[in-house]
Amino acid sequence: MSIRTLDDLLAEGVSGRRVLVRADLNVPLDKQTGDITDDGRIRAVLPTLGALVEAGAKVVVCSHLGRPKGTPDPQFSLSPVAGRLGELLGAPVHFATDTVGDSARSTVAGLADGQVALLENLRFNAGETSKDDAERGAFADQLAAFGDAYVDDAFGAVHRKHASVYDVPARLPHVAGRLVLREVEVLSKLTGDPERPYVVVLGGSKVSDKLAVIEALLPTVDRLLIGGGMCFTFLKAQGLEVGTSLLEKEMVETCGNLLERSGGKIMLPVDVVVADAFAPDAAHDTVRVDGIPSHRLGLDIGPETVAGFAAALSQAKTVFWNGPMGVFEMPAFAAGTRGVAEAITKADAFSVVGGGDSAAAVRALGLDESSFGHISTGGGASLEYLEGKTLPGIAALEN
Repeated sequence: MSIRTLDDLLAEGVSGRRVLVRADLNVPLDKQTGDITDDGRIRAVLPTLGALVEAGAKVVVCSHLGRPKGTPDPQFSLSPVAGRLGELLGAPVHFATDTVGDSARSTVAGLADGQVALLENLRFNAGETSKDDAERGAFADQLAAFGDAYVDDAFGAVHRKHASVYDVPARLPHVAGRLVLREVEVLSKLTGDPERPYVVVLGGSKVSDKLAVIEALLPTVDRLLIGGGMCFTFLKAQGLEVGTSLLEKEMVETCGNLLERSGGKIMLPVDVVVADAFAPDAAHDTVRVDGIPSHRLGLDIGPETVAGFAAALSQAKTVFWNGPMGVFEMPAFAAGTRGVAEAITKADAFSVVGGGDSAAAVRALGLDESSFGHISTGGGASLEYLEGKTLPGIAALEN
């Protein structure tokens, strides 16, 4: 790729210049308290922000959080993020209470060299996500006015054709931040010539969400291990009873075709943890996949499956994991995800955790993040990269 990098920008000198940084600060918040429950995405952008601060730039950070409908919504404010970002940087972060309005203009104008400002949620403005080029472009014009240069360090958003990701780079000198550069370098290893055996672990709830990546990966992987809610549609395709487990009926035939075409590469659970209800305290036990009661639902893979998946992973030299093996947020149904994650860390392999719920599970289960080769910040973006799609944010940086 022909993308200029943060180091190129720093070499030109940024002292006294305003640098607009698109970050992915879309962190989970506690619905009751509003507190940040996982600051992983904030930490991920620190190397880029720290370098710019140290070089004396006036740093203007912008991000989205959640899915507001194009108007201000207090539950999606970035205000708590500004506080946490300041703690991690060791200096106050000046927070603008709007994105491109009076507060943003005065906050940016008041920055001294080496100071950081955070604009309010980009998605409080309809122009950010608009499919109308003119509306999106008009918002991009307002954002671009806050920078003399632009850095994209929001890998989790590069698959979106949004104003701050796609249109702003066309209006300013632009470079890739350290996080984006690292993500692309890592994922290109997986799409290039990965060291073999190459084992992929896919989980999560829906086959439909992962169908394109399964289609893209099947010809290139050595083993494809499938857990999570999506496994029940595959089990149904084998003619098995899945009870009240999550099932995409319209995908059963597709899953059957994938199994036929896989040449034995796809590995499915042999046992699952079933429960009476989707609840943390529901009565539950482990059954073989050919013995799932019609009135119960599967919420995790079983220990025999974990052992089988671990055996496959122990042979791997390259591993990609995207999607939990069960409802890991409930302790009773977290053993499958924990077991597979621990097996990945024990393998003598280059391992990539594909963002989203997988990255959240690593942190929620207290696993050592450094024991994985790379933990992506972009679940959807990493999947689309592996599918071979053109990512708008990356294409904008290449131009």
